[in-house]
Amino acid sequence: QVQLVESGGGLMQAGGSLRLSCAASGRTFSNDAMGWFRQAPGKEREFVAAIRWSGGSTYYADSVKGRFTISRDNAKNTMYLQMNSLKPEDTAVYFCACAASGGRSVAYLLLRGNAYNYWGQGTQVTVSS
Repeated sequence: QVQLVESGGGLMQAGGSLRLSCAASGRTFSNDAMGWFRQAPGKEREFVAAIRWSGGSTYYADSVKGRFTISRDNAKNTMYLQMNSLKPEDTAVYFCACAASGGRSVAYLLLRGNAYNYWGQGTQVTVSS
């Protein structure tokens, strides 16, 4: 059974940094892609970043490019999202997700939530102004 467990959320002032972690278990992820999505109150879920587990190619939403960095540690089966220069509009519940066999998907598909088969429960990030 695949499990994705997020951690690292919290309250931070604008301009600060947080690092989210997603501990993954239950399958071999070498052919998969992993992603971060977020959902703010009253808004739809949106793509934040994605990474191919093998090879490490990364993709970012324009709104976070240059501020957020996605990475993974193969040995620990853990994905990270380093968030710098946080803004109040980054406030949301952040979810990690796994796209089975997504390592072979064309890039634009990884920006879509329906490409992902497994989801974590989410972690709250609140950025105060």
